[in-house]
Amino acid sequence: MSMRREPFLARVRECGEYETAEEADRAARVVLALLGAHLVGTVRAELAARLPETYALILLNPLQAAEPLSPERFVRATAAWIEGATEETALWDIGAVLSTAAAAAGDALTREVLLQLPPGYDVLFGHPQPA
Repeated sequence: MSMRREPFLARVRECGEYETAEEADRAARVVLALLGAHLVGTVRAELAARLPETYALILLNPLQAAEPLSPERFVRATAAWIEGATEETALWDIGAVLSTAAAAAGDALTREVLLQLPPGYDVLFGHPQPA
């Protein structure tokens, strides 16, 4: 069952300590668009099914990535897409959005998502794995 838009944005806003829902929405759109470029198949579809429709469509219709981005490059790409962002603020944005997406997905699906991503994304999702 998908999470509704208002609770999703409220959680992103709380995690990211954003002053407005618009800031939380902007972060969610950028981060999920970049994430969607790195997921394929049923895992991407299952994650999208747990997100509010607006964000599900963004996840399902991304620009295609030429190659998987390392977590560091993902942070830099996020910073480049958010006006006025630095790598530090982008890391904050990513954490707020991906931890909210992970909560909506649940542990099993989050593990499947992480299997499709380069090592190190577990920390971005707020689910650090033992070494």
